[in-house]
Amino acid sequence: MKISGNPELSKAHKKIRSLVGSAVSDYNMIVEGDLIMVCLSGGADSYTMLDMLLGLQQAAPIHFDIIAVNLDQKQPGFPAKVLPDYLEAAGVDYRIIEEDTYSVVQSIIPIGKTTCSLCSRLRRGILYNTAEGLGVTKIALGHHADDMVETLFLNMFYNGRMKSMPAKLISDDRRNIVIRPMAYVRESAIKAYAEMRQFPIIPCNFCGSQPNLQRQNVKAMLQQWDKENPGRVQNIFNALTRVTPSHLLDRDLFDFTGLSLNHADDIEELDYMIDAVEQII
Repeated sequence: MKISGNPELSKAHKKIRSLVGSAVSDYNMIVEGDLIMVCLSGGADSYTMLDMLLGLQQAAPIHFDIIAVNLDQKQPGFPAKVLPDYLEAAGVDYRIIEEDTYSVVQSIIPIGKTTCSLCSRLRRGILYNTAEGLGVTKIALGHHADDMVETLFLNMFYNGRMKSMPAKLISDDRRNIVIRPMAYVRESAIKAYAEMRQFPIIPCNFCGSQPNLQRQNVKAMLQQWDKENPGRVQNIFNALTRVTPSHLLDRDLFDFTGLSLNHADDIEELDYMIDAVEQII
């Protein structure tokens, strides 16, 4: 479907494109000569991310290349032709990686237990190896603002840690730089855009269909909050970008033991400046 000539689609595209552009710029995600591996799952998030990065590729003052990669995990009934057909029609360079992680997970995880953790680790390892083999400089994942807020609460509720998903990081194996260009975009905007664009969505029947996942419970909680108090989830996301270490309890982030009256004026002035900037924003 063409974007031009459709005012509603054009407006949605412009809004998401602007947010993606801001995230890419704020975190210096893409530089001259990058080869970006766009991880394409067949979901609305990754389709939209690819769409936006292709647009940025054409408009950006720097040159970077894109290669789309899909991991075919050999799930029963997986429509293997959907993504190749879509990518070929769009003229996008791509690779389909075939690895039977489905059988591995099913053989290890008892029936009825959550498969997400093991599936995620296997998938991540395969994608990291693929990136190294292709010589890519960045791995782009389609996580959005809601994913980041959900992850924050999951870590707080179940791990006792204030931690979310960064917009840019070095992978655990220290071999790759991972970027999340959709970091500023809300899930609702992505779903609406994907529907208007009529992307050939492939539902996840591996772990996404499990009803009692902790993430699904947190998602439901946040959706209820957003319904009862519009803007609350966005404010929580905004808080992730405006942290005041001196008003938390992490001794690794702030020198509480060395705090003295001679230091107090500097801290008060810094907090005043932070509050002033927040008022302007």
